[in-house]
Amino acid sequence: MITTAVEDGSDYVINGAKMWITNGSLADMAVVWAKLDGTIRGFIIEKDRAGFEAKEVPYKLSLRASDTSELIFSDCRIPKENLLPKSDGLKSPLMCLSQARYGIAWGALGAAMACFHEALEYSKERIQFDRPIAGYQLTQRKLADVATEITLAQLMALQLGRLKDAGKIDFKHISMAKRNNVRKSLEIARETRTILGANGISGEYQSMRHMCNLESVDTYEGTYDIHTLIIGHALTGVEAYT
Repeated sequence: MITTAVEDGSDYVINGAKMWITNGSLADMAVVWAKLDGTIRGFIIEKDRAGFEAKEVPYKLSLRASDTSELIFSDCRIPKENLLPKSDGLKSPLMCLSQARYGIAWGALGAAMACFHEALEYSKERIQFDRPIAGYQLTQRKLADVATEITLAQLMALQLGRLKDAGKIDFKHISMAKRNNVRKSLEIARETRTILGANGISGEYQSMRHMCNLESVDTYEGTYDIHTLIIGHALTGVEAYT
């Protein structure tokens, strides 16, 4: 983390930048994590503060309906009461990440289910060689594989929710679910697109849109590879992040 906060009288002065911030150009305020005397702390920064600029990220090919911005802080001065009092160290932002990743483990399945149901209905209606393509073995194999993977991912998410309700959830469990469910949903979007054939690249259908968006979801809130290393560390007790 390279964004810093420096105490200056009754204020803090923030310098640095944050990339890929959802709703960064629309929000009236931002919660920003920065290093204060070497410790990560949270700060509330209103958008009308001098030295605070939000620039929208242009030319995205994924999550195009989402406002995504870069936040830039150039000697941005805020009063000391804007410090989040209970933020202290890396555990504070990581708590937020765990909540977001938990939701993603569920949310990605919605995209997968939308792709599956669309492909299933399409396969029953698309006639080729005098019968619907649902009547061909390769199509049925694809549908069976997709339905199985969705069910397995749903069971993992359900167990994750049960652990959360019981207060027994651990960030390692969340990493496994985020890693698996997003990657499987991305693969499902690609597979169901093949059932739609050439129509799959049309904006009239969902699979290509979900596929492009899931490429971003596979990257944000911890990439597939980073969650792989988190799980590997939990299993072996040996860090391999570097």
